[in-house]
Parts: sequence; C-alpha cells; structure tokens
Amino acid sequence: MDASAHSPPPAIDQDAATTAGASASTPMMSQYLDIKSRAGDALLFYRMGDFYELFFEDAVVAAQALDITLTRRGRHQGDDIPMCGVPYHASEAYLARLIRKGFTVAICEQVEDPSAARKRGSKSVVAREIVRIVTPGTLTEENLLEARESNFLGALALLRGGEEAALAAVDLSTGEVLVQTTSAQQLASDVTALSISELVMADPPPGGEEPSTSWRAAIDRIVGAARITLQPTSCFSVQTGEDRIKSAYRVYSVDGFGTFTRSEKSALGALLSYVETTQVGRLPALQSPRRIAPGATMAIDNATRLSLEIVRSQNGDREGSLVAAVDRTVTGPGARLLAARLSVPITDVAVIRRRLDAVEWLAGEENACAALRASLKAAPDMARAQSRLSLGRGGPRDLGVLRDGLRSAGAIADIFSARGAAPDELSAAIAALQACANGALSNLASLLERALGETLPHLARDGGWVAAQFDIRLDEARELRDEARKVIAALEARYRTETGVKSLKIRHNNVFGYFLETSPAQADALIAGDASQIFIHRQTLASAVRFSTGELADLDARIARARDEAVAREIDVFDRLATEVIACASEISAAAVALATLDVAASFATLAREEDYVRPQVDESRAFKIRGGRHPVVEHAARRASGSAFVANDCVLGEGEESYLWLVTGPNMAGKSTFLRQNALITVIAQSGGFVPAAEAHIGVVDRLFSRVGAADDLAKGRSTFMVEMIETAAILHQAGPRSLVVLDEIGRGTSTFDGLSIAWATVEALHDRNKCRGLFATHYHELTALSARLPRLVNVSMRVREWQGDVVFLHEVAPGAADRSYGVAVARLAGLPREVISRAGEILTELEEGRKAGPALSDLPLFAKVNDPVAQSPSTQEQLAIDQLLALLAAIDPDALSPREALELLYGLKSAARPLLNH
Repeated sequence: MDASAHSPPPAIDQDAATTAGASASTPMMSQYLDIKSRAGDALLFYRMGDFYELFFEDAVVAAQALDITLTRRGRHQGDDIPMCGVPYHASEAYLARLIRKGFTVAICEQVEDPSAARKRGSKSVVAREIVRIVTPGTLTEENLLEARESNFLGALALLRGGEEAALAAVDLSTGEVLVQTTSAQQLASDVTALSISELVMADPPPGGEEPSTSWRAAIDRIVGAARITLQPTSCFSVQTGEDRIKSAYRVYSVDGFGTFTRSEKSALGALLSYVETTQVGRLPALQSPRRIAPGATMAIDNATRLSLEIVRSQNGDREGSLVAAVDRTVTGPGARLLAARLSVPITDVAVIRRRLDAVEWLAGEENACAALRASLKAAPDMARAQSRLSLGRGGPRDLGVLRDGLRSAGAIADIFSARGAAPDELSAAIAALQACANGALSNLASLLERALGETLPHLARDGGWVAAQFDIRLDEARELRDEARKVIAALEARYRTETGVKSLKIRHNNVFGYFLETSPAQADALIAGDASQIFIHRQTLASAVRFSTGELADLDARIARARDEAVAREIDVFDRLATEVIACASEISAAAVALATLDVAASFATLAREEDYVRPQVDESRAFKIRGGRHPVVEHAARRASGSAFVANDCVLGEGEESYLWLVTGPNMAGKSTFLRQNALITVIAQSGGFVPAAEAHIGVVDRLFSRVGAADDLAKGRSTFMVEMIETAAILHQAGPRSLVVLDEIGRGTSTFDGLSIAWATVEALHDRNKCRGLFATHYHELTALSARLPRLVNVSMRVREWQGDVVFLHEVAPGAADRSYGVAVARLAGLPREVISRAGEILTELEEGRKAGPALSDLPLFAKVNDPVAQSPSTQEQLAIDQLLALLAAIDPDALSPREALELLYGLKSAARPLLNH
C-alpha cells in the first residue's frame, strides 16, 4: 500500500475537533444517524478530517474484524458511544480486509467546502453523503483487485420458479458485460467460469413464487464461492429490465444488441439496477452486452472444473492449475482473457480456426512476435483505468495509464504495418489499434502527451502533475506561488538582520498559516521596544514563541490564493481530460480488447515454441486422435523441478463418426489419472484456440466435457465420498451425448466389491450403448475387461509396468490390452507401510488369488463367477452364447401368463441353456 499516493482534501471541516464531546443531540451526530439510517446493513465509513470514523455497533464490529482499538466518545441515551477509525490515506487496506470477511461498506464523504458550511453558522456541519457502497463484486481500485484475474458481479433471474433462468454479469473494473441462459445443473459451473464474486438474486416477498427444489439446491452449491446479495423482486421485472438496458446504453431498442430472452432482460436489468445503487447513480463505461448463445461454449460442470484444475488447483491456488502452466502473457488484461478462454472453451469451429491461424502466424514470425511482446510489456491496463475515471474514482495515474497504453497501441500497429497480410484474428486487432493513430483516439493520445508531467500522483488535488505550458492560467498561478516562496525566504533573512535574532525562522501550519518562530531565550528582542509594534505575539510554547507581522500576513494571503488557484486549475484540467477520456470510451475499450487478444495469441505462440506444442485439427466430426499427448501441468512441473522428460502417450477415442470408449486398467502410480486428465486438458486448450502438447491432434468438437477423477466428500451436506461419486456419475449419465467427452476414474470403489463392480459394469454399458460418447474409463475391476468381447466400441488398454528383482517399475506408457494385476501391495511398499503389514498382505493376496477364500463368496454371483476369478480367461465363444441365450430366455418371460406346466418347462429350458457354464 502506497500511503503517499493519498492525501486529505485541501480543506477539512473541523467536525473532528468536536468528536470528544459528541452526543446524539449534536449536529454532527444527528447527521451521522441520518446517513446511517440510509446505509442499511453496511458499515458506514464516515469521513472526519484525516479519518473514516465508525460509531455505535459499526465500531464494535469493525474494531473486532480489523483488530483495531475501540474507543468511546460522547454519550447517547446515557451510554458512551463506541467509536473507532481508520486513516483516510490507508483506508484501502482496511477496506479490503472487511470485504474479504464478508462485510459491505458505505463510503460517506464531505460534499461541500468547509467554508461554505461556516457561512451557514458556527454550529453548521459540512454536508456529507454516501458516495459509494463497496461490495465484493463492485471493486475497481487497483490495490483491491488481482491484475491477472477478473472480478464479475452477477445477477440471476428466475422466472416462473426457475423454468426460465438467466445469468448476467459485469466486470465493473473493465465494463465487460455478459448474459446467458442457465440451468440449475449448470449454475455453479457458470458462476465459477465467469469468476463471479457476488451474485444478486431476488428476495421473494411473502406469498411470492419461490424457486424450485432443484434451484434451491443449486443456489446452496454456490454459497461460499460467491457472496449472495438479495434485492427486491421488483428489480427483476422484465419490462423494467428492458427499460434499464435502454436507459443505460441510451438506445431506443435492445434489439440492436441481439435477441434476449425474457429472463435475460430480467437479469440484465437487475444487474444494472444494483450497479446504479452501489455506485450512487453513476455507471462505468459499459461495453455492449455480449450474449453467450446456448451451445456456443463447451459445457463443463463444476465437478469437472475442480477435477481438471483449469483455473485453480484443488487447494484453491492458481499455481498447479492449467492456466498457470500455459500462461505466457505479459499483461494483466491478456492473462484475464486467457483464463476466460480456457475456462469457457468454444464450439464454433470457424472461430477456433481463426484463433489457431493467429497463433500459427506468430509462431512462424518469431521476430514480429518478440517485438509485439516487448511493446505489450509497456502497455498498462487501459480498461480498468478507464472504468475508474468514468466512475469518478480515477486520478492522474489513470490518465498516465491511458497515455502509455495508447502509445504502445500505436507502436504495435507500426510493427505489423510493414509485414504484409496477417490472419483475420490479428488483422481485426491491428485495425482497432490503428485507430489510435488517427481520429478521436489520436487526438486524445496527443492531448495526454502534452498535458501530463513526469510525476503523476494518485489524486488530482495533490497537484504538480500537469506539464508546464499546457495551461497558461495554471502556469501563472504556479509562478506567483513559487515567486511568493522566494519572497518568504528573503523576508526571513531581512527579519534576522533587522532584529539580530539569528534563530528566527518563518514556518507554516494549517492553523496560523505563515508565522515567525524563535526560541524563548531570544523572544524578548521581539517583544521589547519598537519591535513590539511590528512583531505581534501569537503563541508561547515550551520550546518556542510565535509571532506574526502585517507584512507576513499579506504575503500569506497572496501565497494561499496562488496555491489554491494552482490546485483548482489542476483539478479543472483533470476534469477536462477525464471528460475527453469518457467521450472515447468505446474506442478505448476496443483498443484494450485488441491488446489483450494479441497478448493471448502471442502467449500461445511463445508456448508452442518453448514447449513443442502443435496446432490441433479441430472440425465438426466425432474424431478424437491424439498422438504423443502430454499432460501440460505435470510436464510443466516436472521440467521446473528436475528437467525430466514426460512420457507421451497416444489416445484414439474416435475416427470420423465412430467413437470409442477406452477401458484403462493398471496399477496405482502407473499414471492412469494423469493420462485421463491430459486428454481432457488437451481438448480444453484446443477449443480455446491454442496449440496443444502433442505430436499430432485431431479433435472433433466436444460439446460437453465430464471428468470424474479422484475422491472427495461433502460432509457439510451429509454426503460421503461414495455419495458424491454417485451424484457426479448420475449427472454424467443423464447429460452426456454423442459429442461429449467423458473421463471417469475408479467408479464404484467406495462400496463393497460386488456393489461397486455391478455399478461400474452397468456404467460402462450405459456409456457405450446409451450415451454413445467418446470416453476414458479407468478401473481396478479387471473383470470389466471381458465386456470388450460383446461391446464393439469398447477398447482395452493398460498402463505398462515392469518387475525387476522384486520391485515394480512404472513405465507410464499406455499399451493395448488389459492388465492382469493391480500391484497394490507393491505400491503400499513404496508408500512405506510397515514390513510386517506388507508381508501379511502378500500372504492374503496369494490365498485370494488361489481362490481358497474368494471361491465360495464369488459363486454367489453366477453372472460374475467366471470373470471374478483373477486368473480366469475371457469367456469362450460357447460360454458367451450360453450367457446370451439365458438372457434372451429371461427377457421373454411373462410370469403372469405362465401356467404351472409352462413354468416347469421353462425351468428345464433355463437349466439346459446354463449347462455349458455349469460344466465349466
């Protein structure tokens, strides 16, 4: 926190001086109570002098949350008034802590000059108003936001109990606005994908239409991921929403933005209403609302996001995620766009190919890419600076950000002007940047270059930031101010000579202005004789005596006028420049988006060269063919840790319109989970428009991605690990389709052997026969490998291992065929289990494999009796025919239509059909 970046306003009312005697009957406290009544549940930061003060219950709560001193001042209804405060210049640090702890804060500032209040009478207090309500979703300050992460405010509209639903979102720090339909199943994923930190919802009145049970469960799932803020149901009116959209964008009809559903209009309107409320009537420079059409993006549920660790690792950190492994961006906006693309991959093949064309061109034009990245490093975050300026929260530094950003944009446009035709994605971005060299943006860039000095403070009123010769009246005021200071120095020297008091100095403070000061021992020379007619005694302190003169008072007035005029002129210049910026808001937004787009393309190109990534072939087929695929995160971590190479593997889950389901067997620690995840992540990168870690990749567009890898519970909601596993598996089986990619690991391991095997068996059959999706199914149930004999699109593969002198060597290679062992005891030995436990486990395993203990139990399940024997071979053709005949006979039975004789004949028939199995 840069405390020097802030300073109190030049004139502060003196209400702070009366705080010690405050009571509810004083004008100041009456004003506070009136404003607090309008702040609702928010903590009120009430500006007094150089502090934001909190009183009553707000003070008690804030002191505990911030670990600051709670004091008491004045009395109210016979009790002391609790009070605490935070320094104005360091308030952002305290504000951030309160927001992180779930509080809402109302900022109350003085809105008039104290001199105006004094004219109304000696007991008048400076007018104050709430100028802003701070919530997690409405942050815009640079120090309160992560430069490389978005921060969206969302609004959820549920019409007819949730039959129609939409989610609208705005990043107040950049002005980006999105809207899409959603569902109870998809809500948690949408909130995570958009980085929504606060979600606004309707608070149904008594007797109002409540959300359905599925929606209440969906909302429960996002509690903790985003702050839930309730607003009156009236804010979600469809007609009112449409009116708000037209008013905010100053358009006659919303149709110019596309066709919105009723729920989308409701969500957008409620979102804009909440923004107006929290910003007290002001709206940032908003981009046109972008509608995400159904099916335009790859659907990824929240369990899959957590499993694949796309933006965050499972412990919540960015490190260890896909984004962290592949991010080579050099700007904050570029990093945010990259994360957004990876979090929400698209399904439009034409757009994907445009992005890939840009990456391929930059990867081939290494010099151009290097020059682009060098210029991008000098391009600051224009979107966030513009947003602060449009909300009245900006300062000279934000103007400097725009100046430097426009300068970089022009330099980048020049880089490409001499390089001939570029792909469409790059050409569109370059065209937006070329506007910085002509038209309104060119004029703005020139204006900022001339107006801004070298040193830019945080606040305009700090002064000294406007360049010389930009404003004549400002130059005159500065000259008068600086000349007066020279006169002060000369006057001090003359007074010392005339009085003979060598310690005499001219000083300044906010109470007396300029005054003369000397030590008590030498003060008599100014009090006695003729000197007393010139030097007027003002104050005696233990260490100094203070005087003034008429000449010094006149000079003080001249300097104050010059100083005030200079500050006023600089504030006026700032307002003029901010107005010019706001007038160019749409062009600045376009340039900022173009810079971020170029940064992402250059990032993928750099990644491709550094890590040997290749361009994937993406089309409308159902192909899925990866040759030499690698896990981007694991490979990145391995290279950083030891420089070791990653073992690449092939994966073919589809060719043309035919899809496959791979059954992956093999021991723990052999790399099954890594192999499963890497193919899902390669798909995510490809459909985000990036090159992928493989030797070759052909991917037919995936419309839905499901990943169930690893074990987790949800004890807070009473869900065991197995229950969570079954819920997630159920979601996959209900939603996966022919264009989906499903990655499942160890389904059924959380219950008894027969229960788990039965569930896994049935799940494989459903994925193959009903869902018909491309998929990877990893399991330790080796019995499932027998299914490949009757499921034509099921392929057995396994993780290769090698035994060497009693130890197991994991090769991390995927090979055709099924594994015959799990090597669990060997893995337990590697984990460090006690020697006696390992020895005993080996004995038990040998007995089980020989069937001494497993045999009788397994015979209870005839269907699995053969396949449950660890050493059994796949069923013979004769046995398979017998099983099929039995199943056919059973399926044809109508018990209610059988006579006793027919039932007896049927039993003989079943026994005859089962004879090949019984004989075996």
